[in-house]
This record gives sequence, structure tokens and C-alpha cells, in this order.
Amino acid sequence: MNVSAKPTVPVVMGPSRGQAWIVTPDAVDMTRPAPPVRPLAIAAEPQNITVDSAKSALLIVDMQNDFCTKGGWLDSRGIDVSPNRKPIKPLAALIEAFRAQDIPVVWVNWGVRKDLLNIFPSLQHAHSPRGDEPGIAQPVPGTRSEVIAAGSWGAEVVDEINPGSRDVQIAKHRFSAFWDTETDAVLRNMGIKTLFIGGVNMDQCVMTTLEDASFLGYDTILIEDGTATTSPDYCVQAVLYNVKLLFGFVTQSAAILKALGTR
Repeated sequence: MNVSAKPTVPVVMGPSRGQAWIVTPDAVDMTRPAPPVRPLAIAAEPQNITVDSAKSALLIVDMQNDFCTKGGWLDSRGIDVSPNRKPIKPLAALIEAFRAQDIPVVWVNWGVRKDLLNIFPSLQHAHSPRGDEPGIAQPVPGTRSEVIAAGSWGAEVVDEINPGSRDVQIAKHRFSAFWDTETDAVLRNMGIKTLFIGGVNMDQCVMTTLEDASFLGYDTILIEDGTATTSPDYCVQAVLYNVKLLFGFVTQSAAILKALGTR
């Protein structure tokens, strides 16, 4: 008696059909059919913009206890962290809206090796300029902080928006989320072209991340009320000026929510 061959179920090799090969024993389909365009028209500066939400992601940088919470590293140095808490509410609304419409939320956060084997002296110096304060990955006396060390309380995202195991999470160990990390590979595998960027500190990790994203060919949109810094206001003004002049666009969380139909 002849036994009929079992039908072969195609295997998807990639993160999604739009970014994957479809493989059978006899053939490989590399066409990667693009998902339907989902345009969003958003009020922005220096011009209004239209983006494809099917190729977009919300990228949140360093909303971590060491930068945003009492008892964290910045607070231990006598720095007022209240400015860095202002993005929490706008980002919470955006996170909910993006998740509801299946637009990826990507978190990039400091999480340095405690042995510092991939950390250069210049980065250590930036965090302890005189050498007389706790440096990165070191415990801060009287606090729960081990300065942005992987797995530490200080490196955790603030409670109000902590994603737990949700979304896409990437560890970094430089100011820019794109330097010596998997960020670019992850985004390209997801088919992302446009990044809505928020987090802290605006003039440091957020700005270097946005610049590198621009250099790599991503469309970059800074969410003004979704980012902040403990630096002086002239640093904020310089970032906004340069983003609008050279690197991308600036918008508000309300404009994004309106485009998404949630406001």
C-alpha cells in the first residue's frame, strides 16, 4: 500500500513574515512581502511629518532608577532628579497606545558588567571625574544603587513604566544605544525605519542615540515632553535646535496620540 507523503508546512525563518524567508524542503521564498502601509500624520517641527506606523517603533532610553528615582545614583550626588521624572506620564500614555496598535516599544538601558571588562577609562572618568566618588558598577553607600550595573536596582526602569518582561529590551554600556550593542540589528530585523525617541538624559544618552540613529539612516523624531535632563536649560535648547536643524524632527506626545486616534 502506498503511503502518501505528509504535507510540508512552510517554516518561517525570521522575526516576522515581512522580514523572513519562507522555507520548504524544495524552495526558499525570499520575497519578504511588505506589510500594508499604516500612515500617521503628525504635527512636528520644523515641518509636519507623515510616517508609516508599520515601520515605526517607540525607543525609550535610560528611564532608570539611578537617573530618575530618589535614592538612585544621581540623587546620591545631590542632583535634583525631578526633571527626569517629568517624561514618565507622557511616556506611559505613549507606551499604552503603541502596544494597543502593535507598534513595537523598544527599551535601551544601561547595564554594565560588574567586572568592567568592556568599559574604557574615559567612560569610568565620565562617571567619577575626580576618582573620589563611586564609579560605574560600584555600590553607593547608603543607597540601593550599584551605579547602572547589570541586574541592579539602579539599572531597573522606574516602577511607573517598568515593562517587566514585555516589549523589546536591550542592554547598553555606552551613552549611545547603537555603539557596541545589538540595537541596530534588532531594529533592522523588525523592519523599523522610523524611531520615536524619548527618555533621559536628553543632552547625553538620548541625543547620542538619536544622532547615531540618524547616521545609520533611521528617521528620527524626538518626543520633546517624553525626554528630559538634569542639565541646565541651555543644554535642552541646544538639543532641540540641533535636532530640528540637522538630525530629524521634534514633536509632542499629544500630537502622536492624536495621530494614533487616542486623543
